[in-house]
Amino acid sequence: MARHPEQGWSLLCNGVLLFEDTGELLPDGRVIAPRRPLAVAA
Repeated sequence: MARHPEQGWSLLCNGVLLFEDTGELLPDGRVIAPRRPLAVAA
């Protein structure tokens, strides 16, 4: 695992790039969009 929090990403041992915003780039090139909580209207 390689961590680069100053750049906002980590490389996991399985080859997945994990981004600070919860997005992912898989070794086969697929992208998993960031998962952000939904805003709750007051």
